[in-house]
Amino acid sequence: MSTPSADDHHAIRFTYLSQETLLQAGCLDFTLAMDAVRRVIIAHRNNQVLFPDKIVQIFDESTQERINCLPATMRPEKVCGMKWVSVFPANVDKYDCQNLTAIFVLSEIERGFPIAVMEGTLASNIRVAAIGSLAADYLAPKEPRVIGFIGAGEQAKMHLLAMKVVRPSLEECRVSAKTAREEELFIEQMSRIVPGMRFVHANTNGEAATAEADIIVTATSAQAPLLKAAWMKPGSFYSHIGGWEDEYAVAKQCDKIVCDDWETVKHRTQTLSRMYKDGELTDDDIYCNLVDLVAGDKPGRQRDDERIYFDAVGLSFFDVAIAYAMYERAVDRGVGQQLTLQETTIFEHEHIAEWVRL
Repeated sequence: MSTPSADDHHAIRFTYLSQETLLQAGCLDFTLAMDAVRRVIIAHRNNQVLFPDKIVQIFDESTQERINCLPATMRPEKVCGMKWVSVFPANVDKYDCQNLTAIFVLSEIERGFPIAVMEGTLASNIRVAAIGSLAADYLAPKEPRVIGFIGAGEQAKMHLLAMKVVRPSLEECRVSAKTAREEELFIEQMSRIVPGMRFVHANTNGEAATAEADIIVTATSAQAPLLKAAWMKPGSFYSHIGGWEDEYAVAKQCDKIVCDDWETVKHRTQTLSRMYKDGELTDDDIYCNLVDLVAGDKPGRQRDDERIYFDAVGLSFFDVAIAYAMYERAVDRGVGQQLTLQETTIFEHEHIAEWVRL
């Protein structure tokens, strides 16, 4: 963070980062994101992170169109951040556009000045996949060959890239979506990025995508038990992203259930949350939280034949940590637009008398 010079002592400037600028700076980097998560999850355990409740404004209960405000402060970095994220599920069908957009504001906490305003959809999407892949690093088979997806949207694409980082042995990707066209688009886009991967259309058949897969990912907006227990083979790892995407029997047959934060998960609308409310799952059924693996308090996968279930609800301090890591990389690479919030204080302006309206 730069120190103001004598001639602009009261100026406040910040860096603006568009999605394109972040991409060009190399911020679509899951190692960068996972390292940020490892640091902040330990800091949170050590009470070095402020993590207030999020603010949710729902505009339509039936569609769950909403805007959320998610703040967090990382004391070691002396940075406070906020994600302002809109979720409009009907956008895809109604307007043929994305259903999630986000923006971050980062401020330093020595003087309280903003240091960055940045596009946040990229960091949000990276965060979800980075958490899943970080869990996979501890819980997935060591040499998986096949990854299977139910869902073919942005999160499925991000998860393929992230899982390939922690498990480079992956060589085949099977994908099932609501329509064959969605599967085709997934394969068309991802085959350019991961040219060595063999892609398989499942023709909207979830079983064809997930049966015999070493890693399973459900990445849908559906509220239905799409994944069946019979499709999850011994030794596989399941990363659950959305709400209700799998039948209760999936979790019941797993040897380990791990969450990013169980206390948060059990009050939401995930499959595990439903099971808890229905009396089908107790606190004792949860093996651990992700921080226990990162800190080395609990071992991850212990046997080749373990079925392991991971569920992440998403915690805003992960988002802020990743956004700050992306900001630092962009600044290090000399990219971003410097914008001025103010040149001086209000009554120090030379022409203030001319601008006042009385």
